Amino acid sequence: MAAVRRSPWTAPLRLALGGSGSVLVLVEGCAGLGKTRVLHGLSGLPEAAEARRIPWRCGAAQERPETGGGPALLLVDDAHRATPQEREWLRGLLERPWEGLAAVVAYRPEELATDGLPLGAPAVSYPPGLAVFRHRLRPWSADRVRRAAAEVLGERATHEAVVRLHACSGGVPQVVADLLRALDAGTGSRCTAADVDAAGVPVRLAELVLSRTDALAAADRPVVWAAAVLGEPAGRDELLSVAGMDGARGRAALLAALAGAVLSEVSPGRYGFAVPLAATAVRERVPGPVREDVHGRAARVLARRRPVPWAEVARHRGGAGRRKGWLKAVEKAALAAVEEGRHQEAIGLLERTLAVREVPARHRARLAPLLARSAVIGLRSDQTVEVLTQAVRDPGLPVDVRGQLRLDLGLMLANQVGDLAAGMRELEAAVEELGEVRPALTSRAMVALAMPEWPTGTLAGHREWLRRAAGLARAGDSEVARAAVAANHASLAVACGDPQARELVAALPVDGLPAGCREHAARGLCNAADAALWRGSYRWSEELLSAGLDLSARIGASYTEQTAQGTRLLLDWWAGRWAGLGERCERFVAETAGMPVVAADAHLVRGMLAFVQGDWTQAVHWLTAQGAPAPECTRMPLAAATAGALIRLALVRDDLPAAAEQARAAWTAVAEKGIWAWAAELAPWAVEAVARAGDPAAARRMAAEFVRGLAGQDAPSARAAVAWSRAVLEEYEGRGPEAAGSYLRAAAAYRELARPYAWALTTEGAARCSLADGAEHSGAPDGASDGAARGGADGAPGENGNDSEDGKDSADAEDGADGEDGGRAHAVASLRRCVEQYTELGAVYDAARARTLLRSHQPPEVRRPGRPAFDDRLSPREREVAELAARGLMNREIAVVLHLSPRTVEQHVARALRKTGALSRRDLLRAAP
Repeated sequence: MAAVRRSPWTAPLRLALGGSGSVLVLVEGCAGLGKTRVLHGLSGLPEAAEARRIPWRCGAAQERPETGGGPALLLVDDAHRATPQEREWLRGLLERPWEGLAAVVAYRPEELATDGLPLGAPAVSYPPGLAVFRHRLRPWSADRVRRAAAEVLGERATHEAVVRLHACSGGVPQVVADLLRALDAGTGSRCTAADVDAAGVPVRLAELVLSRTDALAAADRPVVWAAAVLGEPAGRDELLSVAGMDGARGRAALLAALAGAVLSEVSPGRYGFAVPLAATAVRERVPGPVREDVHGRAARVLARRRPVPWAEVARHRGGAGRRKGWLKAVEKAALAAVEEGRHQEAIGLLERTLAVREVPARHRARLAPLLARSAVIGLRSDQTVEVLTQAVRDPGLPVDVRGQLRLDLGLMLANQVGDLAAGMRELEAAVEELGEVRPALTSRAMVALAMPEWPTGTLAGHREWLRRAAGLARAGDSEVARAAVAANHASLAVACGDPQARELVAALPVDGLPAGCREHAARGLCNAADAALWRGSYRWSEELLSAGLDLSARIGASYTEQTAQGTRLLLDWWAGRWAGLGERCERFVAETAGMPVVAADAHLVRGMLAFVQGDWTQAVHWLTAQGAPAPECTRMPLAAATAGALIRLALVRDDLPAAAEQARAAWTAVAEKGIWAWAAELAPWAVEAVARAGDPAAARRMAAEFVRGLAGQDAPSARAAVAWSRAVLEEYEGRGPEAAGSYLRAAAAYRELARPYAWALTTEGAARCSLADGAEHSGAPDGASDGAARGGADGAPGENGNDSEDGKDSADAEDGADGEDGGRAHAVASLRRCVEQYTELGAVYDAARARTLLRSHQPPEVRRPGRPAFDDRLSPREREVAELAARGLMNREIAVVLHLSPRTVEQHVARALRKTGALSRRDLLRAAP
């Protein structure tokens, strides 16, 4: 209705309803475009409330209404069904309108008795004073269909489902609405394109097109059957050839189908169904023998096109029962799609073909490897995994073909399904089966086993696999095999900080031939971008990521493109680009549902965002719940970072045994792998957890092992983590000045890396140590980290509910006696900057913790005696407590953050609920002004 209200005829219509002038609006639209809805909307205009409303549906045998003078809104629906008497009555009104008449006449142009004349011939003699407008309704755009799908299905509507919905409905609103009702009733958590296809033809559409087809003469129907079997608009000559009709007779049949509104001129010179889904309804009613003949003629006609649309030729040959020709066309179509980078198209075609049990073994041996190669490059399909799993068990397959299928099945299981153990078994079996018979493929399997990111294997073992693969590739003549080795060599060099890494990445065959070389180059660029990210070379990672994404999109490497999008999320997390990042992570997880390996980056980032926002329940959900990959199926650097996040979460909850156990397990995994740069996001938290759990000697050994493992390597983020880990140990051991210096060195490194959150954490640590001023330490430093000691059960500020209402806790007695010297003033200023940085990022939990530390060391404000009156406004302290409570933290967890007692927190929450009128803790954020 918004478009109607903006139409040029809306103003004259309103004037007429106001008693000034007269107007006629002809609303023209094919079946289902919403003519009746327009009429209902117009009856709701404010000006219509004061006018007489005269609704009229033609052909409904209604009693003719009284007309007369004065403002009146005449709403005529279905004028194409008007009886001769109704047409004469309407003619009389429109040829002699009165002042104040606003007439709106809706009709289907395809069903008019005389084309272009709503009230038949001769044309109406409209008087000069009558303003006449025509409003043509149009199908919905793709964006309008998307909005309609979102209204009905919400987040269940995937992009592919919306695209398919718009395509098959032709954008006709009624068809869209009918399909959405069926999808809403029948789909689960996600609605895909397959679900749209499975919804079938809506009853309204099927009955309309079948009734119109039945109204044609029997001799004219073959042209409609031909259009239905083709399923796409076609030129006149092609359409008539498929129908098996000669020129004169076929031309007459086409004209009859157009006049009967069964077919339309969809685009200049091309004829078909206005609603593509209508073709399905007609095709299902074509008699079987006739349908086979039409398919056969369609296959011959399409085979004459240049280039030949082999996928369509295959469909028609299959429909005609020509099995041998069908399989040949399928193979040609799949090869063409793969060559042009349309891997998803090849996957769908081959899956449908290989699902037919009658396909002979020799053809399976040719088609299954095509499916496997496309599936590795494209996105995961459970049907593909099932097809390949069955194929490798076929005893009739040649050994080398089985080995080829095992290679690609292993890659799918490891990279996309996330079943690492099964994937590695298939790859190792592929090496044995391929042997020296297919050296290029054997090299490819070895290259996959050389990937260091997987938890299995050691760095030395991966290098040995790569060495063997390189030897085979050099000895053979396969450019693709050499490209595969080059891609893995480059990404391994980046991961290990090899000085030659940049040269190896620059040498990747981004313009290589054949196409397989470019696929490996895209994979190498994106893998190198990920490896550079984990080493802390963020600018280089951004450059490699842009190049890899561009190349992946150009060649249709969907899987590689998706993995690179996960790397983008991690880059944005570390760079502090957090605005909208949580929503992007959730969308990415939804889009990659069923592929835990691909979704893993988003799970980690979303979990860390929940942590810093104080929503620890959600943090646990995203890091460990169903959908998050298990550690044994997670890439090593990501698994180490996830372990670091979980250790930190255990520390803030004072669960030291769990923190230490997680730290030791994750540390052992990194040590066994031998790539120490991957411990950068783990080391500070692991060292603290082990030290605070009562084993400082082991923590010192871990820190020393970290330093030794990084010797001679280019790993900026790990170097910063070394300084951070050293600072944690020094603070734990009570060496405040040394710890402050180490924290400052770490902060300087993170500032150089442009990682604002890590900079704020380490700067806060330096300020904390500087302000400690010789305080006693008992097992854990006072405020050393998220899991800081709270000063004892009886000594927490506000234990008796008396912490100051303005949120300013009393300064330490020592501060009052000593005053602030230059160093302390600098530390306090640093703390203020940390609070500002946390607040800017949206790190609610960290900002609350830093403000609490700042309050205990800055000079108290001078104010009048007594407590300030906040009336019904939240005090600063109440607001802090309310914000954390609303994010899901329990009272004891808030007490840890703000260094209060649980009892005091309980009192603050109660006051916040009373003052805001919130109905629950979760409602506090929304209710607080």
